[in-house]
Amino acid sequence: MGVNFYDQAKELKQLRSDGLCMLANFSSCQGVLRKMDKTFKAFFSRVKRGKAGFPRFKSAKRYDTLEFPSYGDGCKLKGRKVYLQGIGDINIRLHRSVEGAIKTVSITRKNGRYYVIFCCEVTTKPLTQTNKDVGIDVGIESFAVTSDGEFIDNPRFYKTSQKKLRVLQRSVARKKKGSESRKKSVKVLAARYEKTANQRSDFLHKLSTKIIKENDVVCIEDLNVKGLASGMLAKSVNDVSWGMFFNMLAYKAENAGRQLIKVNPNGTSQRCNKCGTTVKKDLSVRWHLCPTCRESCHRDVNSAKEILRLGTDLNALTYSGRRSVALEADCFSCR
Repeated sequence: MGVNFYDQAKELKQLRSDGLCMLANFSSCQGVLRKMDKTFKAFFSRVKRGKAGFPRFKSAKRYDTLEFPSYGDGCKLKGRKVYLQGIGDINIRLHRSVEGAIKTVSITRKNGRYYVIFCCEVTTKPLTQTNKDVGIDVGIESFAVTSDGEFIDNPRFYKTSQKKLRVLQRSVARKKKGSESRKKSVKVLAARYEKTANQRSDFLHKLSTKIIKENDVVCIEDLNVKGLASGMLAKSVNDVSWGMFFNMLAYKAENAGRQLIKVNPNGTSQRCNKCGTTVKKDLSVRWHLCPTCRESCHRDVNSAKEILRLGTDLNALTYSGRRSVALEADCFSCR
């Protein structure tokens, strides 16, 4: 029988009184136990699936985030300072004012810098209606193509930084393990990775905000991003970060009072958006030409329009006593 979070939490008070747990705040200690419990639950879940990977030990040097689960219990924001139990008041740079009620506070160390993260409960701020709907088809050649015919270029941040990363990785590999020069090289390499991640995050934030502001309904494909990221195009799929983009659209749409609709991705690139005729195309064929209705457009534009059609059908109101339009659209998409 295993040891769970509650068993360890019962022993926590005694461990702290014996000086075996040096964190200043009791709730923070419980937060560490919750993370460990979650990690081992995931491990045993992998064991059942036959994909075991034992959790790695995290030393103090590798443990980069300390959480205060309850605001006011060992932490408090005081203007341009934040109070942390066991440390005292610390000067901070607020890049924007804190909105709503603060629920949790986390201190994160990233590449030699420290960040304070406030998790707040805020009220939604619905945006004014634009009377516009959009379908979005994501890809690798173009990051996204909208049903309006707009092509958004794929910035390929990781690919463009690979040459520089390769040089820095070789520099680290040449250094003796444990030496000061190796530690300096590791910091430079980490800073480069951080810059690439920040560039990607900035691009996705700006694009998702623009889409949510300009449209009342946003329709996207319900892709299995995790499955795609483990295939033959893993590097390109991870670089494009569709999962992060979809998550941003989801929470920004909820906060702005917009609708985000996910549709079945099967056949969206093979069906004509106007008449529904299946037009088989290899991936190399980039133009859609329907033999039935003569619809002619770029393959990705046709796919985006088909995603919009399916999404608006799923969102359509139906009369009582009749078959659902949503059900009709789902059946049609599975043909």
